[in-house]
Amino acid sequence: MIRIGTSGWRYPEWREGFYRTVPQRRWLSHLAGHLDTIEINGSFYRLQPPSNYRKWVAETPADFTFAVKGPKLITHVKRLRDVGDPLRTFLGSLELGSKQGPILWQLPPSLRFDQAVLRDFLAALPPGRHALEPRHDSFRTDAYFDLLRAHNVAHVVSDAPTFPCIEAVTADFAYIRLHGHDELYISPYDDEQLDAWAQKIRDWDRDTYVYFDNTMKGAAPYNALALAQCLDQPLASHT
Repeated sequence: MIRIGTSGWRYPEWREGFYRTVPQRRWLSHLAGHLDTIEINGSFYRLQPPSNYRKWVAETPADFTFAVKGPKLITHVKRLRDVGDPLRTFLGSLELGSKQGPILWQLPPSLRFDQAVLRDFLAALPPGRHALEPRHDSFRTDAYFDLLRAHNVAHVVSDAPTFPCIEAVTADFAYIRLHGHDELYISPYDDEQLDAWAQKIRDWDRDTYVYFDNTMKGAAPYNALALAQCLDQPLASHT
């Protein structure tokens, strides 16, 4: 199972490109008609009411999947410490039903690897698929990867010019975020780069989620469709 999508969908920069002729109220359903997954970003910035999740479920096809970014209160404010109450509140807000995919935990660049803190955080996570995206070089250690493998949590394989890319697969699924190779959140991926990512996905030979985060000039949806073609994924079946 390979799912390929974008990180978010509410981008005015796409108005003259991918969303040309599409009213803003239909942006999600339009994108979901071409791709089979989207990463929800709004949940990182503030707690989303359950009604939002129910609305997004209603606007997408039956076989669609949402990844959900965990709140910055947990990752950036509390920095993975003493997260019991906010974690329960966040999890209680999710109403995606069968459309819920992995939960993404994006760490701040200043957060260094602390084995005890990460061990306690991973132990607090509920069953289901979780992916962790560290952005500090101190996570480049066997102790980090061993903890993820013990909890079947995916290390996020990130491509970006500003933080390290560590191509390690630590769970029974892989999670990839492509932020723009040369210019963060902007650079499009060319055919050669997409072919290289497609080959990595084939070699890993497991369920894989891929999210393009090069959103700021509109490359993400087109790159997602192109990668799907490289992998012979029929993403346009909803249209």
